[in-house]
This record gives sequence, structure tokens and C-alpha cells, in this order.
Amino acid sequence: MVQIRNIEDLGALEGKRVLIRADLNVPMKDGIVTDDTRIRSVAPTILALMDKGAQVIIMSHFGRPKGKIVPEMSLEQLAQPLSDVIKKAVVFIDNCIGNVIKETLDAMESDAVLLLENLRFHAGEASNDADFAQALADNADFYVNEAFSCAHRAHASTEGIAHLLPSAAGLSLEKELAALESALGDPRRPLCAVVGGAKVSSKLDVLTNLVEKVDHLIIGGGMANTFLAAQGVDVGASLCEHDLADTARAILAKAAAQNCTIHLPTDLVVAKEFKAGADCRTIGLDEVTSDEMILDVGPATVADLAEMLTSCKTLIWNGPMGAFEIEPFDAATVALAKAAGQLTEQGSLVSVAGGGDTVAALNHAGVAGQFTHISTAGGAFLEWMEGKELPGVKILEK
Repeated sequence: MVQIRNIEDLGALEGKRVLIRADLNVPMKDGIVTDDTRIRSVAPTILALMDKGAQVIIMSHFGRPKGKIVPEMSLEQLAQPLSDVIKKAVVFIDNCIGNVIKETLDAMESDAVLLLENLRFHAGEASNDADFAQALADNADFYVNEAFSCAHRAHASTEGIAHLLPSAAGLSLEKELAALESALGDPRRPLCAVVGGAKVSSKLDVLTNLVEKVDHLIIGGGMANTFLAAQGVDVGASLCEHDLADTARAILAKAAAQNCTIHLPTDLVVAKEFKAGADCRTIGLDEVTSDEMILDVGPATVADLAEMLTSCKTLIWNGPMGAFEIEPFDAATVALAKAAGQLTEQGSLVSVAGGGDTVAALNHAGVAGQFTHISTAGGAFLEWMEGKELPGVKILEK
């Protein structure tokens, strides 16, 4: 396992200034944070560093201002929610670089945290500009990364700055990497992966990497339709990438050569319209009519998959089994998630899930708390599943 520098490796921090790269890009509605998971995830690191006598500075992005100042994307609106979680005063400053930061820190109470303005108001953040990275580094003695969700991007605040200051992973990032290592780096076997979602094209690299790594690969969502069609199943009016039939067959062939069992639906839930409570029916693979859409996996498939999971030791999950946002097409996702949650609670399965849709689906199923680890990252989680190196993690290796 790759060893990452952690906050203990930074040594004595009394009186030192520590700049934390957090991800405070949280969902908001009418000025209220609707999910504070990302704020809560960084809180233990903030408090641990303060306990060590450090003066803590927080930097983050919010939204996609694309290098311009967009007032409604200011991090000022996150100062109070952050303060509420860490139970400390949070001082906001309307820039993330410049002498004004040092001056503010000098004047601040030692028991307060400084929150900087949106990093992405500066074009130099996304371009990993060396001068911008240096300007960030000028105001701190140490750097700590707590933004796994941004670790796949070589930005000034995730990669550039780590060349300039003694750097480490925060507690949340360290925990995240340990969970991912246990799931794909050195897993207990048999290892199963669930990959769902609308399109094969968006997860080609994931599928290609996983068939070399896992013992079982469950394909759900609209992606499954493409694989079924590639094997001659008439999928009617379903979402399907017919032009990727050859690619799907190549993945199936590669899986067979690697002794990876691919699990596709054996029964289907179809409807003529995609809306809540739509008339639907459960059918076999050869019964889809030309005006019907496959919107979920059938109960017989789920029962077989749940039974297969009882023999597995590790599960990685990314993407829903069906159109889970609308009832009754959430049934397969909920049932399989509950089976995985129960096995995890019994101690027979290590379960790691990630990606926005996946987290929403597991929360909807009421089992998010049962999984071993749930990553809030989307793109970084996917790139990890693809086997890619994450720049924001690589730079922290010992």
C-alpha cells in the first residue's frame, strides 16, 4: 500500500499557520446548506490542528465561476455553516491571496479559523499557475489536503501548492484512501463491483479496468441495455448505445478471459412512459415490445444478485440499478442496497460506495449508514475505479 504523509508527519505545529484545502462545494437552496456532509468531514482535521496549537486557514472552491468573480458563488455564505459545525468563530476574507491575509491572521483571536474567498475566482487555480500556487503558499507554514473530491485535478490548491510547503493528508482524506485501498488495492476476495448509470460511454474506462480486478461485475442502469442489445436482446424504446455493441462484446470477452463473471439482468421492469407510478410490468428478456422502455432490473435478478453477494467479501458500488429517482423504478436499487447493507452490518462484507447518484440512491434506500465507507467524491472516485493516478494524492506520497 502507498504510504501518504499525514498530519502527524508535520511535526510541532504550535504557533504555525496551516492551510487546509477543503471541499465546501455543498448543495444550497435559498441560502441554506441542504447537505453539510462535506463540512462535517473536514471538521475533525480543523479541530485536531487547532488542538496542536496551529492557526487554521481554510480554502475551497464553490461552483464554477471559471476564473471570474461571481458574487453568488462567494464562500462568505459558508462561514456561518462552518462555524456551526466546528463550534468556533470563522472569520471570512474576500480574497484567497495577498498581504491582507497575513494582516488578518495577525489580528485574529487564536481560537478562530480564517475562511478564504473562492479559489476559482482566480484563473490560476484551474490552470495550476505557479505564481498563484506561490501566492497561496506565502500565507502558511504547512499545507493539508482534505479534498479527495478534487484530488483528480492538478490545480494550484491541490497539487501546485504541495511542491511549495510541507504537506500532508488530513484525517478525512487519510480515511478515504485507506477505505479505497481495502476495496481495490488489497481487497478480501471474492470482490464484486456494481457499476450502474445511463451510458456505457461514460464508464468505459471503469469497466475495462474492473474486469481485470474483480471477480464479479454487476452492470445495471441504462448501461445494461447496451450489453443486452449487444447480445441480441430487443430492448425496444429503451435508452441504449447501439453504436457501442462491439465495445460491449469486447468487454464481455475480456471479462471471460480474466475469470470475471459479468452479471446482467435476467428479468426486466418495463413501462411505456417514464413517470412516477407509470403502468409497468415485469417480463423476461424476450418480451420487450417496441414502445416499451426498460427502467429497472426485475426481482428475480435482484434475488440472484443478493444471493451471490453472500459469498463475496468486498463490494465496490458506483451507480444505480435502474431509474431510481422515480418510483417504482427504484425497487432493484433499494433491494440490492439493503442486502449489501445487511451483509456489511453482519460483518461478512466490506462495502465501499461513491459518486453523487450512488450516495443519493443509498440514502434513499436508508442504508448509507450501514456501508463501510461512502465517498462523497464523484470524478475522483470514478478515476480511482479507472485505475488512474490522482495528482492531489500522488504529491502526498512519502
